[in-house]
This record gives sequence, C-alpha cells and structure tokens, in this order.
Amino acid sequence: MKNLFILSLITMFISCSNDELEKDSFSKDGDSYDGAYETISYNGVEREYVLYLPEGYDGTSRLPLLLNFHGFSGKAGEYMLYTNMRSIADSENFILVYPQGADLDGSSHWNAALNGIDNKSNVDDLGFIEALINKLSSENLIDLKRVYAVGFSNGGMMSYALSCYKSNLIAAIGSVSGYMLQSVSDCTPTHPIPLIKLHGTTDYYDGGSVYNPVESVLDFWINFNNTDTNPIITNVNDNGTLITSYNYEDGNNNVSVEHYKIIDGQHVWFDID
Repeated sequence: MKNLFILSLITMFISCSNDELEKDSFSKDGDSYDGAYETISYNGVEREYVLYLPEGYDGTSRLPLLLNFHGFSGKAGEYMLYTNMRSIADSENFILVYPQGADLDGSSHWNAALNGIDNKSNVDDLGFIEALINKLSSENLIDLKRVYAVGFSNGGMMSYALSCYKSNLIAAIGSVSGYMLQSVSDCTPTHPIPLIKLHGTTDYYDGGSVYNPVESVLDFWINFNNTDTNPIITNVNDNGTLITSYNYEDGNNNVSVEHYKIIDGQHVWFDID
C-alpha cells in the first residue's frame, strides 16, 4: 500500500462546500452527535476522542488509522458528522479517530507548536496525540506504520505540527484550509512525508498575520521530499467551482505532494460526497 493511500481518499470525490462556518464549529442538516466520547488520561487530565471502527471490523487485525482534527472551537462528534468520512472508512477498512481539543476560555483548541509562546495555552497536545496513538496500538487496533493525520483550520495546523515534531508516528498528512506555522528551520521530519493540501484562494492564500503563504509551504515539502519541481497540473470545473490541482511526484521513497487550489474558495472544509 502506498504511503499516500489513506489521504488520497480526501480528494477522490471532492466537492466544495460554500457554507460559512462560525468559529469552526459544525452541524450538518440540523443533525447532531450525541454518541459516547472515549477518554484517555494524559498529564493528569482526561482527554476525549471519538473512535469510529469500520463496519464489519472483527478485531482480528490491526488497521490503518486516520486522525482527523477539528478546527478552533470545534466539537469532535459534530465534526465527524460534518466531514462525513465514515462510509469511506467502511469501504476502505480503516479506523477513524476524532480527537477533542482542550478548552480555552470556552473554546476548544489545538496547540500546533512546541511548548512555548507560539501556542494558545500550555496544554501539551503533541504529547496527548502520541499517548493516544500508543493507547490504540496497545489495544491491538492500529498498524503503527500506517497512521495518517488530517485537519481543518486549526486542526490542519496540528497535522503539520505532528509531521514536524512527531514524524516517527506519522506516515502522511493532509490539511484542509489549514496553515503551517513552522519555519523551515523549525520543522525537522525524520523521513519523507506525503502531503495533500486543499486551500481556497480567498483564505490567506498568499499569507498574512502569522500564516505562511501556501506557495512557501508547498516549496518546503517539495524540497524536503525531493519531488519533481514541475507538477502535473489539472483544471477541473466542479459544478461551477474551479479547482486547479498540482501533483509533484517521484519524491524520496516514491512520495508526492498534492495541492488542490480552489479558486475563490473560502475558509471551509471542502466536502466529500
């Protein structure tokens, strides 16, 4: 199985949602999620996550794991409904986990940097996710060689952070409307890491504030993974939404970097049908 397999699912049936999001919090068609959150104790704090096992899973084998991180102020259960990846997990036989960010003055958040002033609080989210992965492994649920991370907005920042600081745990990453906070000198993965990045052109595409421009983020991963510098470019009109894809192939360990540039796209999760 290629390293990029699970994350490629994000782009297989891409369609664009134009819904505006308030504080990155989700509901869909009036639906809500009331299922049970599982917990893990880390640093003396009970941290929560939603675990989804694919339909028909019999517990006899370790499966790939996809971690999907909500945005700032998001709720893991609602985000699971909104991103709607359960049917893909069923058909492709992988485990989905939606971690819950810690509370910060009434809003959940992710600390997407090493402990210090660049974070929103002193919560150690990198350590929490490492502990969570180890817990799932100890329960014989997951294949540690096939752990993938994706996220929306602040959650996309978290997937970048894991690739930079916990790359020994992560096979590949994806970011949807998320920003890489790390500088080139601050990001030190230990192996080539495939990336899929979906980003709208109206959403700080050229950078601003603390956000790196999309092009500079792509340049970092293209150079780090030693991919081709001339991408395969494809233009798609998806029900009036223009999408340009850039596929940089033939990197070390045969990894690639894929970017989906959504013309006039806003700060949303680009949905999967």
